[in-house]
Amino acid sequence: MAIETDNYISVGNLQINKSLHDLVKKEIAPRTDVTNKSFWTSLEKILQDYMPRNLALLKKRDSLQKKIDNWHIKNRNKKHNPKAYKKFLKEIGYLVDNVEEFSINTENVDDEIAMIPGPQLVVPLDNARYVLNAVNARWGSLYDASYSTDTISQANGCKKIKRYNPIRGDRVILRGRNLLDRHFPLERDTHKHITQYFIKNNQLAVRFGDDSETTLLKPQQFIGYTGKAENPDSILLCHHNLHLEIKLGAGYFIGRRDHAKIYDIQLESAVTTIMDCEDSVASVDIEDKLKVYNNWLGLMKGTLVETVEKEDGTIQRAMEEDKTYIGVDGKPFIQHSRSLMLVRNVGHHLYTDMVLYDGKPVPETMIDLMVTSLCAIHDLKGNTKRSNSRKGSVYIVKPKMHGSEEVAFANELFGRTEEALKLPANTLKMGIMDEERRTSVNLKACIYAAKERVVFINTGFLDRTGDDIHTNMEAGPIIPKAEIKQAKWLQAYEDSNVQVGLDCGLMNKAQIGKGMWAMPEEMTNMMKTKIQHLKAGASTSWVPSPVAATLHAIHYHRLNIKSRQVALMEAARIPVDDILDIPVIDKKRKLSPLEIRHELENNAQGILGYVSRWVGQGVGCSKVPDINDVALMEDCATLRISSQHIANWLHHGIVTKAEVREAMKRMAVIVDRQNRDDKHYQPMSKDFSASVPFLAAIDLVLKGRNQANGYTEFILYKRRLEQKILDV
Repeated sequence: MAIETDNYISVGNLQINKSLHDLVKKEIAPRTDVTNKSFWTSLEKILQDYMPRNLALLKKRDSLQKKIDNWHIKNRNKKHNPKAYKKFLKEIGYLVDNVEEFSINTENVDDEIAMIPGPQLVVPLDNARYVLNAVNARWGSLYDASYSTDTISQANGCKKIKRYNPIRGDRVILRGRNLLDRHFPLERDTHKHITQYFIKNNQLAVRFGDDSETTLLKPQQFIGYTGKAENPDSILLCHHNLHLEIKLGAGYFIGRRDHAKIYDIQLESAVTTIMDCEDSVASVDIEDKLKVYNNWLGLMKGTLVETVEKEDGTIQRAMEEDKTYIGVDGKPFIQHSRSLMLVRNVGHHLYTDMVLYDGKPVPETMIDLMVTSLCAIHDLKGNTKRSNSRKGSVYIVKPKMHGSEEVAFANELFGRTEEALKLPANTLKMGIMDEERRTSVNLKACIYAAKERVVFINTGFLDRTGDDIHTNMEAGPIIPKAEIKQAKWLQAYEDSNVQVGLDCGLMNKAQIGKGMWAMPEEMTNMMKTKIQHLKAGASTSWVPSPVAATLHAIHYHRLNIKSRQVALMEAARIPVDDILDIPVIDKKRKLSPLEIRHELENNAQGILGYVSRWVGQGVGCSKVPDINDVALMEDCATLRISSQHIANWLHHGIVTKAEVREAMKRMAVIVDRQNRDDKHYQPMSKDFSASVPFLAAIDLVLKGRNQANGYTEFILYKRRLEQKILDV
């Protein structure tokens, strides 16, 4: 029988926060066939069996790092010997033996992951408005995305003004017609000359101004329509497994001006979305975590709504309903309107007091796994108004795992969770974030350890860079951040990740992903450069907003990912030695005082800009102006890089503690100015000694070398809790 204490309810050896206990008992467990009692009893057994092993794995990380540190210290005055270094890493178990050739055999994977290449969003799960925007970003308006961004120049009469600018609008319309001509060509002529789209003999036909008719060059690209055959409301097309919808209607302003009555072109955009419990979320206590769990529950039940304040009143946002079309066989079919959702749990290194075992905090990832999986049972059982997985799977992304041993541990933990929640084996699918060096150099073994449930690998190059700096802390001063983007190890890591994924049979079974475009206001540059992720073989890539997803979707029409992946299978394999290359400053190179000051201030400003919101306001991910006032999407991964980079230069005497403090103070003034219009912002420069965010920034650098794996969360959590107490 449950025994209540002041803040906890005791069940066996567990002490469960009352609010969490009530959420599971009253909202999550009902209609899942998992009772409240069995849930907590199963969790207790899992913690009993796995907490000691989790701790042992974390201690092994520290032990390996210490051995690597000692190796670098011992060899600091010698020329780096890659062969000897690689041998040493094998001897200590950092590098593991090669596994046999294999191909993953994950089953029941939704097409959005296995078969449809396309953009991917990552969104903080504690923000319901962002969450709903993301899940509804499966479809996006090409017209809106083009008109509202810098992808249409403001020159030559195309300036964005308060009212509609028809000159700019015509440029947008022309872009839409060009896209149709390029990817959905007609047997003759061009979409620019069409005056009517209609359905004839269950196929798409078009009419021109002279009453002549034609059809698509590839009739199979026509999938369906809505409305009447002779006067449809929309036309659904498909190319490279990605859909496009032509919206028709003279009742709309743009449609009245268009000779074919097209008022919009909708692109299938954010095919998948990672709902994030981790890097983009500032969740430090039960109050924060309940927002995360409640939002995930609402998504799995299809009931999540959010009231949004507008100038003319309020509106309620909810999850989009699926769309019904008439197919080529004349019968109705349903097309999915929502992004397929994955959920990213926190890493193995974080502990929480939401639940205590024998009075001690427990690994937060184990609570995440049990709770988010229990929530997802509502989707699996059809207790939902808006389904997620049609194949009966739950998609869980695991971050910051170090090597195959930790992946195997997580795989076993997934299995125990399935047993506890009465789920068939391998219902819980795993996404492996390749963002720690020990995983990168052992990626094939990592995939092998979860070969029956892996559905996703990616290159999280931001965290990966932070880990590289920390791992090589004793090797010497690391090159400036801007130069790391051209470092030998980074390109080798990006290429090897795709090659290993393809070698392990991920094509047509799982996603191979690439990292975030960090500049949400610079869409022209994104359109010029982000197609490189597709050329590298990625079937998905992260974007910072629904608008960016719609624009990035164009890349997946331009390039056939499957063909590209087949071609890459013939490429020469990347040697692990290249990934192990150490990006230290050449001993012959002497940095100028100006170079040092620029690097220090750039890092300091980035740290302060992010921490001022994370610690000061509990905002885990936002557009943070850099030192040049360019808005960048920042999260804990970018913070890890900047803090570790200064810590490295401080350790090797490139900068001093006094210089770091002075740079932080100078940059705090700039960050305060950049946030002066935010009414919730608390300036740091009024009193440096009393500003908790400023003190957090100092801690991240001065204590950075001693943070496990260079992670920032330990300091962030502590300082955020201090700030919350002050805010009461």
